[in-house]
Amino acid sequence: MADTLRRLVNTTTYKLLQTKLENWYKEYHINSCDQNLNRCCELIELTSKVQGELFTILSLAASEGGVYSGVDTIKSRFLPWLGSSFTVITSGVTSDTSLTLMQESAEKGRQLRELATVHEQEMLELEAELNTTRRQLGTIKQELAEAHLELDDTQNKSATTFLATEDEIIQLRAELRAVREQVRFYKQKVDVLDDYERQIRQLKDEVAFLSAEKSLLQERISGRRSPISFPSMTSHSPPTYGKLTSASRHARLVSRFNDLYANERLNAQNLLRRYVDDLEMVQRIIFIATTSAGGPPPVLFKGTIQDLQEAFQAAKMAFRQFKLRVRKTLSPSHLGPESLDEAVMDYIIRNLDLYDVQSSINDVIRSMSVNPKISFPPEVDFILISSFIRDVCRVAFAMQTLEPPLDIAFTTDGELFNESKYRRSYDSDFTAPLVVYHIWPALMENNSVIAKGEAFTKRGALWSPSKSRSRSASPIRSRSTSPTRALSTRSRSPSPIRRSISPIPAD
Repeated sequence: MADTLRRLVNTTTYKLLQTKLENWYKEYHINSCDQNLNRCCELIELTSKVQGELFTILSLAASEGGVYSGVDTIKSRFLPWLGSSFTVITSGVTSDTSLTLMQESAEKGRQLRELATVHEQEMLELEAELNTTRRQLGTIKQELAEAHLELDDTQNKSATTFLATEDEIIQLRAELRAVREQVRFYKQKVDVLDDYERQIRQLKDEVAFLSAEKSLLQERISGRRSPISFPSMTSHSPPTYGKLTSASRHARLVSRFNDLYANERLNAQNLLRRYVDDLEMVQRIIFIATTSAGGPPPVLFKGTIQDLQEAFQAAKMAFRQFKLRVRKTLSPSHLGPESLDEAVMDYIIRNLDLYDVQSSINDVIRSMSVNPKISFPPEVDFILISSFIRDVCRVAFAMQTLEPPLDIAFTTDGELFNESKYRRSYDSDFTAPLVVYHIWPALMENNSVIAKGEAFTKRGALWSPSKSRSRSASPIRSRSTSPTRALSTRSRSPSPIRRSISPIPAD
């Protein structure tokens, strides 16, 4: 049996039958009736050969089982099939339909088995997730219960302390109002006391001055009556008004200088930032305006401008000129026991309002206009910061009346940073040894620092290629100026050639 079955398998008869059946199906409508009949007969012959082989295998399989083995199968399946002439009669179902149903049933069975396998896997995964979720839910429930307990605890504590807290807040507010009232009252008292102290100091100064004048008059009267006492009177002259008020004026001017740095400088800087975006340029403009507020116009040499090195040069020059005029006026009529210089200084101290500050402002603006270190937009003018320059000039002029006069330190870009004279700006490199540019000058009395200045330091900045800061190729600006400025320029400033030949010396 095995050889017959192996031969049937190796000949692939069923594959040949299937191929012939498919070809016949494709050519059925093309073939003639005889060709279709021949094809059908060919398939029947092949089928009969296959059936003969299958009957041979059936007899061999039945003989291998013995005499009575396989009798039930032959009776139940083979004999009815032989009796029905090799066909199976079913009610209302054709053979093609039966084969299709069998194929569909087998396919559905396979799909059902696959779906069952997938379903079982999904069920296992869902059960695992469900168990994990249940465990997490249990943990969350436990945390929620603990949070509820803590919340109840907090609510109980808050309820017990809420009333006490409200009472404390009300009490503290009442105490705060009382303290504010006391502070306001004390401030009023302090203001009144300051006024009283200022009036007392003024009265003391006036009393001392009047006492000195009284003693002077008495000495003059006694000198007229007794000429012998005149030399002793001149040898012990009374203190002048300038000496009596020197300490108070010194303190007031130092305080005013610090106010210029803290208030007016920042206001001028904010004003300039509206027109100049570069903060370094703005700070240079303010510093040069401060250092220029004191002296003669800059000296020209071959089209370049000499840097201003001394503080308040314009005010110092104006003070010297004003002092010369006062000396010339008082010298013919001076008869007092004090010296002529003391009388001139007393007159200047009492008449500081006679200082022509506008002339100094014009000189400062003119010197800044030709300074190559700074630049300014052409649509605006340095007169924009004239109020700041006016305040600096007034302070610088008043400082010249002190003995010794106050001045600012000598400055130059690239100098070694001095901790005793300057503070570094907030954006400086605190390890840099050299000053790139100055922001505010240091106030000096002789060689002592009274108030520190401010400087900007940075490593490598002095050796970087610098851009031109001049407004134009000419050292003197050619654009139109205000009428006041143009008039003062025509009337007060000497020609560049004359200034380059004979510069005005500084004190």
